[in-house]
Amino acid sequence: MNTAATPSTTDHTDHSDGAVVLLPFAKPHLQGALRLSQEMDWPYRLEDWAIALELGQGFVLQRGTEVIGTAAWWAYGTAHASAGMVIVSKSAQGRGYGARLMDALLAAAQPRTVVLNSTVEGMVLYERRGFARVGDIRQHQGIPEGGHRSSAGVVQATAPQHVDAIAQLDEHATGWSRRRMLNRLLQAGRGYVLLRGGQPCGYAVSRPFGRGHVIGPVVADGPADARALIETALADLGPVFARVDTPADSQLGEWLEAIGLRSVGDATTMVLGSRMPRQGPARVFALANQSFN
Repeated sequence: MNTAATPSTTDHTDHSDGAVVLLPFAKPHLQGALRLSQEMDWPYRLEDWAIALELGQGFVLQRGTEVIGTAAWWAYGTAHASAGMVIVSKSAQGRGYGARLMDALLAAAQPRTVVLNSTVEGMVLYERRGFARVGDIRQHQGIPEGGHRSSAGVVQATAPQHVDAIAQLDEHATGWSRRRMLNRLLQAGRGYVLLRGGQPCGYAVSRPFGRGHVIGPVVADGPADARALIETALADLGPVFARVDTPADSQLGEWLEAIGLRSVGDATTMVLGSRMPRQGPARVFALANQSFN
């Protein structure tokens, strides 16, 4: 784990480059964070930033009243966390601000194992801090083509009595305790549960995000069950823009391409610390998003 000291609480000013101040990420910074993501052509809405901050924490770099950098993280119990939304404005890049944000984030998150999904541009920053590559993510998106069958007999809308089982399935698939996040995502969108013998064995969440809707997390025993969950979610959405971020080894890529959700980009999953092995048999077939994981 990174051993950088926690930033001073009394003086965060970078005296070498004007009044650039490191601050805890707070609600007044949301509009500035939105402007940063728009500059990078990331499709976050203000609502997406607000939910991320509600569920997590982080830091911003501010010059005067302008937010020039962000980094956020989300605790999943006392042993694990995910990190993301690491952005530095184009005009401020190349001055070590990304390193400053990450060092503050890792100091705050320690001693947790931290997982993130990196762009090609960010990998050097993370590797210098000890992150190791462990997998790849494929971002699929578009307006689905044709109709999609709803597996109404197997997949049902999530009901209150399913929430405990969903949280348990998620923990078995990830090794993380993130019930609070799941509750918030279900509140923001629509949940689905796959029943076998009357017992939940998979789940999915569909919610507004970015340019349309994101379907994720999706947790299931295998790709056929994951596809049934995604098809039901797509059937309910109809012909609207949808996004699915899936591990490269999910066996869903060709099918997603065939229905019009094109692969538009990759990310590399990286871990700092010992990643807890999943308990199975359920595993993750789609992410909540590339920051929450």
